[in-house]
Amino acid sequence: MSPLRRALIDYLAVRRALGYKLARAEKLLGQFLTYVEDREEAHLRLATMVAWATQPVGAHRGWWAHRLSTVRGFASHLHAIDPATDVPPTDLLPWQRCRATPYLYSDDEVAAVMAAAVMLRTPHRVATYRTLIGLLAVTGMRVGEALALDRDAIDAGEDVLTVRHAKFGKSREVPVHPSTVDALRHYLRCRDRPPAATRTPAVFVSTAGTRLLYCNVQWTFHRLVRRAGLRPRSAACRPRLHDLRHRFAVDTILDSYRHGGDTSARLSLLSTYLGHVDPSHTYWYLSAAPELLGLAGDRLQRHLGGAS
Repeated sequence: MSPLRRALIDYLAVRRALGYKLARAEKLLGQFLTYVEDREEAHLRLATMVAWATQPVGAHRGWWAHRLSTVRGFASHLHAIDPATDVPPTDLLPWQRCRATPYLYSDDEVAAVMAAAVMLRTPHRVATYRTLIGLLAVTGMRVGEALALDRDAIDAGEDVLTVRHAKFGKSREVPVHPSTVDALRHYLRCRDRPPAATRTPAVFVSTAGTRLLYCNVQWTFHRLVRRAGLRPRSAACRPRLHDLRHRFAVDTILDSYRHGGDTSARLSLLSTYLGHVDPSHTYWYLSAAPELLGLAGDRLQRHLGGAS
């Protein structure tokens, strides 16, 4: 094994000890080192990094910037060991990420997407996607958390789901309504559940009995969205699976405003429930909801009017 390959193993181990998963970074850096080795270079050179990062020709500039950023992190680590290593400047291939505008689904739209699952080929797939989408809508779980959910993580007695090894390696308990547990148990008892599913602890399984893959779920969800007739509201606001999480967050705070609750306390609970390490990460989920901003403005106006 070359010194660069050993250094990459050490780098990934250090970063993962800090809570980063780096699945994509590991793949990209492995490809980068293959590129370096093909050029028979023993050190990381700036020209080589840029040449690799700007592949494929014609790709989005943001993808080039992401590739170079991934290499920059490794190069910074390696420079402390090998001063001959170049470190790309941060202003090289700059790109400012623009977040998508959340698509806030209505109740009818969520129901329409779930109903569209009838188009899927087998009753098992229909039940799988209806249950998965329903779970995401009523819990705000990350998609990856739902796909990683195991059968023994469902506590029917306490109506709690245990999310294990979530973002940054953290775990948490997610209290749910009894009807949510009932829906999961009903899905697990379906007669056409693949026999091979007994070999995996996963709740959500494919027709082959294996845990669902994120990429396949995304592809199928977009098919269901099109079948349900949902359309983008703008170039930056398109129906995404992750937006079910936004919907849950917004509805939670809307409920607090409508019933005159302590919104600050509810926000703190919501942040914990969603698995955020800081409440500031929760604010983004609430910033794109006109109805929520309107209710907040009305409450502020009443407060100022009472103070005067």
